[in-house]
Amino acid sequence: MKYLYFSAPWCGPCRMYGPVMDKVSQEVPVQKINVDESQELAMQYSVRSVPTVILVDNTGKEFARKVGVQSKDEMIQLFKSFS
Repeated sequence: MKYLYFSAPWCGPCRMYGPVMDKVSQEVPVQKINVDESQELAMQYSVRSVPTVILVDNTGKEFARKVGVQSKDEMIQLFKSFS
């Protein structure tokens, strides 16, 4: 399991949320994805707004999705509930 963290450099909430996801990545796997550089992946997961965090397994199957800014503890708890 890992998080796909969709963000963009022009996104204000993404810039605020970046440090939170950096802390999350110290405890669980996180792959940061710039939607401008990875438009196909964003389209594959139907990402409509950023920041969006999607919990996926090793095959890419989606288990959970959070849109907007969340707390570090919420993200860790969500990850552990599916692990």
